[in-house]
Amino acid sequence: MLKNVMVGALLLLAVVACKNEEKKGETIKASAKAEVKALPEPEFEYGYNLNDFKVVRDTIKSGDSFGEILQRYKLEYPQIYHIVEGAKDSFNVASLQAGKPYTLLCSKEDSLQRPVSFIYEPNRVDYVVIDFSDSTRVRKESKPVKIVEREVSGVINSSLYESFLENDVNLLVAYKMSDIYAWTIDFFRIQEGDRFKVIFTEKFVEDSISVGVGEVKAAYFEHKGEPVYAFPFEVDSVKHIVDYFDADAKNLRRAFLRAPVQFSRISSRYNLKRRIAYYGYKVRPHKGTDFAAPIGTPILSTANGTVIESARKGGNGNYVKIKHNGTYTTQYLHMQKRLVKVGDFVKQGDVIGTIGMTGNTGGPHVCYRFWKNGRQVDPFRQDLPDAEPITDSLKEEYLKHISPIKERLDAIAFPAERAGEGEQNELVTMNE
Repeated sequence: MLKNVMVGALLLLAVVACKNEEKKGETIKASAKAEVKALPEPEFEYGYNLNDFKVVRDTIKSGDSFGEILQRYKLEYPQIYHIVEGAKDSFNVASLQAGKPYTLLCSKEDSLQRPVSFIYEPNRVDYVVIDFSDSTRVRKESKPVKIVEREVSGVINSSLYESFLENDVNLLVAYKMSDIYAWTIDFFRIQEGDRFKVIFTEKFVEDSISVGVGEVKAAYFEHKGEPVYAFPFEVDSVKHIVDYFDADAKNLRRAFLRAPVQFSRISSRYNLKRRIAYYGYKVRPHKGTDFAAPIGTPILSTANGTVIESARKGGNGNYVKIKHNGTYTTQYLHMQKRLVKVGDFVKQGDVIGTIGMTGNTGGPHVCYRFWKNGRQVDPFRQDLPDAEPITDSLKEEYLKHISPIKERLDAIAFPAERAGEGEQNELVTMNE
């Protein structure tokens, strides 16, 4: 009997020991799980797990140099010299620009937490990594760019530019639309109540930061109640020439731009009977059209042609004169800078100079002069020639191509139609 009692006691001790071991094991497992949960999620950027470093973000200040930045974070001059020497074949550290962001990755294992990597961002997409954790290595990378197709509609209350600005839509879309319609719509005379729709692509990094606008895939502008569609179409598959055409396959481009400056205002029109108080109200003809804009604004050639004069002379100040063909010649006065020389061939829309105040002028503007058959005329009263029309062989293909996108464009509602009658939402964005 005593033997049985001893055996039972031993079995009981074994069971208790096993349970204790199980509890101990569970405690260890629970502790291990807690430690795993306590580890932060990896945060990858620039090819590094940022959790492994102390991260310092800042912007280049005026007067900052690469060496001064590293010295502020406890690196000594000899090491900085070797870093610069190691990087010079791949990146010039003297090219850092004030206002651009940079990131320092500093070692957590170093008691002084000195940097081991410098990342510079010259723009919102590209970045340069200078890694000096061991030897100096340089790599140039780009952030992933997401392309989003967007649809926008709006009603003009002041200007196309203001409509986009007030509603936080990329202003490059407004510039692109002004280019597309530059030959068919006078944007200096758009009216309150004019309406537009546009389908375009926009580029984003980090899902929310816009870094540019891609293609305008379709547009609609209703001016004075008259609708004008615009669709891009490649008319030359060898040279990859793309023009915009309307719903009837008519080229929207003209041989001449309406204005040599984007988003300026006409401060003085062509007027052969102008009288000026300063000259005793005597007739002082003005044979040009003045476009006022800030100093430095680009001046565009209004058509293809060859530069026949580029000089500074008297009241004209800095000016450029372009011969377009045997019929038309244009001249651009009072430039701050001339960017072309005699003999240069320029294309429509090329920048030929910048707005200034040289010569006889009371404010920054370009005086645009227009000759037809050797006589100065008002360009706004001329029946200017169209650009080359689409060929008959391509017309059928074009109309088939635009059919589905035109249906989509027509289906985009204007703000009042979406927001309810009487509500003045200027802009609606969809499919973001």
